[in-house]
Amino acid sequence: MIKDPFQRLGLDREVLSVSQLNNRARLLLEDVFSGIWVEGEISNLAKPASGHVYFTLKDRQAQVRCALFRQSAARVRQELRDGLAVKVRGKVSLFEGRGDYQLILDTVEPAGDGALRAAFEALKEKLGAEGLFATERKVALPSHPKRIGIISSPTGAVIRDIISVFRRRAPQVELVLIPTAVQGREATGQIVRALQLADQQQYDALILARGGGSLEDLWCFNEEVVARAIDACITPLVSAVGHETDVSISDFVADVRAPTPSAAAELLAPDSSELVQRLSNLHRRLVLRLQSRLERERLRLESTSRRLRHPGERLRQQAQQLDDLDMRMQRAFEQQFNSRKERLAYLDRRLITQHPGRNLQLLRQRLDSFAQRLPKAINDALKQRRLQLQSQMKTLNAVSPLETLGRGYSILLDDNDRVVRKAADTQPGQRLKARLGEGELAIRVEDNHITPTTLSLLD
Repeated sequence: MIKDPFQRLGLDREVLSVSQLNNRARLLLEDVFSGIWVEGEISNLAKPASGHVYFTLKDRQAQVRCALFRQSAARVRQELRDGLAVKVRGKVSLFEGRGDYQLILDTVEPAGDGALRAAFEALKEKLGAEGLFATERKVALPSHPKRIGIISSPTGAVIRDIISVFRRRAPQVELVLIPTAVQGREATGQIVRALQLADQQQYDALILARGGGSLEDLWCFNEEVVARAIDACITPLVSAVGHETDVSISDFVADVRAPTPSAAAELLAPDSSELVQRLSNLHRRLVLRLQSRLERERLRLESTSRRLRHPGERLRQQAQQLDDLDMRMQRAFEQQFNSRKERLAYLDRRLITQHPGRNLQLLRQRLDSFAQRLPKAINDALKQRRLQLQSQMKTLNAVSPLETLGRGYSILLDDNDRVVRKAADTQPGQRLKARLGEGELAIRVEDNHITPTTLSLLD
């Protein structure tokens, strides 16, 4: 058994098994990264029958697997779903069975104040540009107020804390409560009306107070109408909204910002005794030191407790492995089923395409098409041959001697029906035939103008 799983490998090149490597890596990750907060978006959410919850936490550039076991999952109030932005707390661990890096979670919270933060910054920049936060607009608080108006909820610890401070430090000061809602949809309008009413009552100072809460809870003090109502107040106003770390638009616009409602009461009810002030300072320093000491001891205790491995961790590892095998089996079954289903559909389509009735229908369609095309093809062929015949007849007529004779020419033939082409081929007194465009003539050569001759007049 290795006492220190984080010691370096020895010089003798110690060889680890895969199980030993994963076990050391898991212990190292859980020791270094414990109780960390991570923000991201849920994807690949899985809820097996064991009650455990598994999902992937991702942002635009990376992702990490998360495991939320049944006891921790039962404490999550919001329904988890893919695409939900959350903040999670847990420790970085390793699923030894597969060597997967993962987060073991104990807390899951919604992460929904991003848009509110952006709206807060936008309004802060707008009002700051208008000068509502300028120092010269601030009004100094009175040194010895006699009558103070408190704008807050009539219930809760805030008003009691303010009254308690005044009773202790300045019991002679008259306190008047202007009740209003300090959370919810109606709060904004009620706060504006309360500010306007209080500013008309001629108080020496006003306190706008509310206890701590989330950004959504304090949002009515970040509304523009509330900020402008505070700016319109003539009476000096102290804003005491939330705890020391909470900052609202009302704090910037008010004449003075107090870290807490109690601190606002102390600002308007100063104690003249230096001893009381010194004691308060010492008390505050003592509390801070005690808190710091307690925090260091708490961290040491948590570090020691993390090194004590509970058998439940091994059981959770095995439960996670069992869930993993169960999900893998389900995926394999679904894949096999879908594959067989697709194969059956493919064979069914092939059977339909090879059916004899389909082939007969295709052949019948082709035969009908040929029967429709054949008469047209015959008519087209006859028309083309007729046009060719007419063209050839025109060509034949153009070169036919009969066509030439029809224009007034004639052909001379001798006794042997040979064509006479030259006058020298004839003799005076020779009998010839003249073929005309219509009919023939019997003629005799009187003179060919080549050989002089004398013809008998009796011939």
